[in-house]
Amino acid sequence: MKSLSICLLLVLTATYSQAQMSLSKKMNMLIHITCGPADPTRAALGFLVAKTALAEGHSVTLFLAGDAAVLLRDAELDQVEGLGTGKLREHFEAIVKAGGRFYVSGLSAKARGITESDLQGKPAEFAMPTKLVQLAATSDRLFTY
Repeated sequence: MKSLSICLLLVLTATYSQAQMSLSKKMNMLIHITCGPADPTRAALGFLVAKTALAEGHSVTLFLAGDAAVLLRDAELDQVEGLGTGKLREHFEAIVKAGGRFYVSGLSAKARGITESDLQGKPAEFAMPTKLVQLAATSDRLFTY
């Protein structure tokens, strides 16, 4: 019985140590957002998670596709606010300040009338689905909103 207790203690200690290492490891995260202004809570939540991950020292890239392609327009940044998930503009500014990067689906943007002028002065560029696949393949974690 004593050896079983010691064995269990060793397993628990090892498990705890692995969990602590996972929490302290800085990760490369991809946040793929497809919800736009019609679902402000989910759209803002994606930005909030990105802001939080950056604040904790992780590397974060956001890929905006579908209805989310419009979120970097100044009007949307100023108007979108999620229920309990905050204001999009505040999250965006924190993401930019912390070094976050944005990709906007070129196909989704074109379909919604988004142009280079909408991205001007922002750490963002248009990208095709191949870029999303590349980002997903090199990310430690992927979140989708």
